[in-house]
Amino acid sequence: MEYRQLGSCGLRVSALTLGTMGFGGRGWAASVGTIDVDGARKQIAMALNAGVNLIDTADVYSAGLSEEIVAKALPVAREDVLIATKARMPMGDGPNDAGLSRHHIIRAAEASLRRLQTDYIDLYQVHEWDGQTPLEETLTALDHLVMSGKVRYIGASNYAGWQLMKALGISDRKGLSRFVSQQIYYSLQSRDAEYELVPLTLDQGLGILVWSPLAGGLLSGKYRRGVDAPAGSRHLLDWDEPPVHDEDQLYDTIDTLVEIAAAHDASAAQVSLAWLLGRPGVTTVIVGARTEEQLADNLKAADLVLSDDERSRLDQVSAQRLLYPHWHQAKTSGDRLSTADLSLLGPHLKS
Repeated sequence: MEYRQLGSCGLRVSALTLGTMGFGGRGWAASVGTIDVDGARKQIAMALNAGVNLIDTADVYSAGLSEEIVAKALPVAREDVLIATKARMPMGDGPNDAGLSRHHIIRAAEASLRRLQTDYIDLYQVHEWDGQTPLEETLTALDHLVMSGKVRYIGASNYAGWQLMKALGISDRKGLSRFVSQQIYYSLQSRDAEYELVPLTLDQGLGILVWSPLAGGLLSGKYRRGVDAPAGSRHLLDWDEPPVHDEDQLYDTIDTLVEIAAAHDASAAQVSLAWLLGRPGVTTVIVGARTEEQLADNLKAADLVLSDDERSRLDQVSAQRLLYPHWHQAKTSGDRLSTADLSLLGPHLKS
């Protein structure tokens, strides 16, 4: 297992992270997984044995049950593993039971600490944007948690580029703890993050944690053109996260994944994950599985090496058109682009 620096902070995390949305299976999370304590104990042990050192959860996963299960299922001492969790989503019916106010953040962090049975959270992430709470309030509350020792590092998730840059600017100007990472959706099914979020990461020295790297299972290889989805499948039926905007391109991408996987005696899922692990700015890819067999398969991606030609094939089949102003910059600014710019525009420049 490779260990990578989380952006410009000193924390080193494994290239693969164990996701726990399926732990518990309460409420809406039941469609993701229904893994109990015994199942979680087995999955965590498998991940740790493979070299994974980071477990990602959230207070909203099964209304806190996922965090409780993580605490009960840990087979090692707390200090031997990194735990990341999140806050922002509704955790009750009250008017202050959601959002990123000082009230909710501190209350949510203390509740997560109790459920996780720990004195500190290694990476505390704001789960989603809150456009009605001043960023200064959110960031000072997070800084308080860091200064009190309850949180080691802070990160953002699902922010737009301007929102994240505004937050970083406030933190820098006021001397507050800075986001060290962002957790984002990124996969061969949709590379939207490459427009702004990946260049921002490279420019600002952040780390990237990738959620749903297999696009909710779409890139696992079990969905094929002209073939009915397997029994029990949820995507393209009653689950739309992430949404699919171009089914033809999706199936073209899956066909290429399957061909490359066959050449490596690997799975399409492993190829999908390996491609992500080689993308600019990506620190760690979060893998979660319904079964131990799926998890074992995903963990093998850490050892899969793709050739330059194979990466190029995947890049081309999954490519997205340049939006403005990116197409204009590719046409007129190629002589003065930074590393961050080139992460998006490089393949579009004329030699």
